[in-house]
Amino acid sequence: MRELLQSARFIAIVGASNKPHRASFGVMQFLQTKGYRCIPVNPRLAGETLLGETVVPDLAGITEHIDIVDVFRNSNDAAEVVDDAIAAGAGAVWMQLGVINEAAARRARAAGLAVVMDRCPAQEWGRLKLERN
Repeated sequence: MRELLQSARFIAIVGASNKPHRASFGVMQFLQTKGYRCIPVNPRLAGETLLGETVVPDLAGITEHIDIVDVFRNSNDAAEVVDDAIAAGAGAVWMQLGVINEAAARRARAAGLAVVMDRCPAQEWGRLKLERN
């Protein structure tokens, strides 16, 4: 996790919310303060601006290389997100707290993606005592 968080620059936040009390909003905001470019992904909010970035409907709507796909969806829905991350050529899939899908994780690893499950990058940042270069 340390290497992944230190090397990443571009993170797609799948399931991003425009509600400040939601975890996806707070985590995206935190990651931005650490210097990551975060693109919110949510088909219901597509075209809106969230924390200074335009919301895209899906991972296919992102033209830049995605270092990490941060998944704020339930464990069953994570399977589709992982398949989309593989198709997009992402470097890693990070499933948030409570999001566990072993079959999807195996597919991601087989496709060469790093996988983190049931963890929050904001919490891991503090636990690992990370600093940006």
